[in-house]
Amino acid sequence: MTTFSIRFLGCKVSHVDAHDVRERLLADGHAERTGDADVAVVNTCCVTHEAVTKSRKEAARAARTHRRVYVTGCGANLAADAFAGLPENVVVVARRSEETPEFVAGDVGAIGCVQADARLDRVRAFVKVQDGCSFSCAFCVIPLVRGSSRSRTADAVLAEIRRRVDQGHREVVLTGINLGCYRDRAAGFDLPRLVREAGATPRLERLRLSSIEINHVNDELVSALRDTPTVSRHLHVPLQSGDDDVLRAMGRRYTTATYLRRLAPLQDEFNLTSDVIVGFPTEDEAAFANTLRTARDAGLTKIHVFPYSPRPGTVTAADDTVPPRTKKERSARLRAASHEACLARWRTKIGRDDLVLVDRPGRGYGDDYSPWLVPESAPVGELVRVTGATVSEEGILAA
Repeated sequence: MTTFSIRFLGCKVSHVDAHDVRERLLADGHAERTGDADVAVVNTCCVTHEAVTKSRKEAARAARTHRRVYVTGCGANLAADAFAGLPENVVVVARRSEETPEFVAGDVGAIGCVQADARLDRVRAFVKVQDGCSFSCAFCVIPLVRGSSRSRTADAVLAEIRRRVDQGHREVVLTGINLGCYRDRAAGFDLPRLVREAGATPRLERLRLSSIEINHVNDELVSALRDTPTVSRHLHVPLQSGDDDVLRAMGRRYTTATYLRRLAPLQDEFNLTSDVIVGFPTEDEAAFANTLRTARDAGLTKIHVFPYSPRPGTVTAADDTVPPRTKKERSARLRAASHEACLARWRTKIGRDDLVLVDRPGRGYGDDYSPWLVPESAPVGELVRVTGATVSEEGILAA
């Protein structure tokens, strides 16, 4: 028997990919360890230069305490030379996510199938329904490292959701690189139909989408989200910039007016969160001011802020004209505005009841993904009824 550890960097899709390797190794009879182990799998990220640097450091750290280290994921597919010079026990696996578990498991070697169904290592279950992207935003390296858009069959997705519910997961998050591109044409499924049928899974209490592009927030999807009782009142919709000229330079295929119009039917009911890139090469102070205004007009709360980082192989790979100090200053301003928007939403919870999924001791998330501070005695993995008492910098304090 081989012992192994799994770690991942980056997005929810990266987490799912890492779990797929974990599940395969467990199925082959190997044992997971949280500390030192024979084998380490480091599923990497490459969305920014900093992410690649962190991935390399994680691989180097693992190489000192493990007999063999497998570097997988987006960073491995971006450029193997990012991991050049690491010890000889580091193996860079430059393969598609679907092929990676088989490769790693084959290299480690099976000792017999002793655990065919491994429970996810998180309270909420992330179920990947789609991978890859067929669009070409000027700054984005994802199509290069993950390939074109492709979808799982609806039968496979719905079967996995049933399996995760049977394992005890109360919440399922549908994930994908470009979730709105989900299609199972043979079975007549698009994302709205998948949401409706996934949401009707017996004993599933909460369904969430990980992220959706604004071009896919159409009337059919809005109706599916509203009409499905198990769907959480939260939607993450990347903005990237609130300035039309910058959006055009990014190749984003929408305007700020489109973004605002498509979110309008959800603003009163859903907690809307987003991603924004700060310091894109064509962003000046006026363009950044437009981003602040658009974020406010859209009613966005939590914004994940990414200082622009040129990526190899992209249209803007050679462009990085905004000074680092300016990126840092604008990022701080946007994060501050985001935090104030979060506090304002959290304050609306005072005196009101909510159902919180406790995902770690003393903490959890409400239906709209607002963070709650709950009693330490609240059982992890359970949904607990709470009432808002006050608001702190970290979330809503339950009475």
